[in-house]
Amino acid sequence: MARDSVDSHEIVIVPEAEIAGLVDANASFEAVEAIFAAMARRDAYNFPVIREAIGHAEALYGFKSGFDRAGLALGLKSGGYWPGNMERGLTNHQSTVVLFDADTGRPKALVGGNLLTALRTAAASAVSIKHLARKDSRVLGMLGAGHQSAFQMRAAAAQRDFEKVVGWNYHPEMLPRLADTAAELGLPFEAVSLEELGAQSDVIITITSSFEPQLMDSFVTAGTHIACMGTDTIGKQEVEPALVARARVFTDEVAQSVTLGEAQHAVGAGLKAEADIVEIGAVINGDDPGRTSEQEVTLFDGTGVGLQDLAVAEKAVSLALERGVATRVPF
Repeated sequence: MARDSVDSHEIVIVPEAEIAGLVDANASFEAVEAIFAAMARRDAYNFPVIREAIGHAEALYGFKSGFDRAGLALGLKSGGYWPGNMERGLTNHQSTVVLFDADTGRPKALVGGNLLTALRTAAASAVSIKHLARKDSRVLGMLGAGHQSAFQMRAAAAQRDFEKVVGWNYHPEMLPRLADTAAELGLPFEAVSLEELGAQSDVIITITSSFEPQLMDSFVTAGTHIACMGTDTIGKQEVEPALVARARVFTDEVAQSVTLGEAQHAVGAGLKAEADIVEIGAVINGDDPGRTSEQEVTLFDGTGVGLQDLAVAEKAVSLALERGVATRVPF
């Protein structure tokens, strides 16, 4: 049996501790961009999301799953959000990816999903910046300073020649994370009000767990690109519905965007038509022009789809087998 193949009677385990040495931001970007393109071609599709408050530890728990007919990635990510985990020395988001053999249905791999989730989420906003933000974008606005924000900033910085980062967070004591990440990237950082963040920024990434709008339509100037990455549950909301109505809206998957993504509120209020929301994969494939003017406000509603997780997990398994760091267990 070749070193990088998987026997039909074993399962490959790639533990969380190995992920950082296997999958980087570039690999994640390539995997996510490719899966968005496959989704738009209808070569890959996601199954309905299950996401529930479990009534214990204030946790949200669920499943995201799908199948890529072209790459034969089949599986699910199971996990969610445990708000008390920081006190235990753990990240609040916990997840594991299970991959199955598309030909037989047998379990193929068990992959630590925490870092992969952070990488694939950041990759999604970076894909939107690559394809939708103005080429002359110079100021990056960060709304939110949680664990995911550093991944978002690093991924965004690879897509445009930003000269400055401005940031705001509901808990200002967390802003040093943004300042430190900007310094790592060689960029100056300024803590600002929400109004000033909107006034200065060419690209804005929202990455919060908010259930109330924080970024208002009146704050955002013409030509801005916004990547809304925090809203992935019914009721969550980061921006004012009027801003969604004003913008040309793109998303990973329209069905999720209008039910549990940022667009749920504008669509529910009749301010935005579902038919006007475009899959980012259509832009990647050249079937939609994307941004149509320098003055247009574009908004990417990054709801997070199971196929993103499967794509980066498949990459992790392939690299783990190639480098001999995967554990093989009879199953």
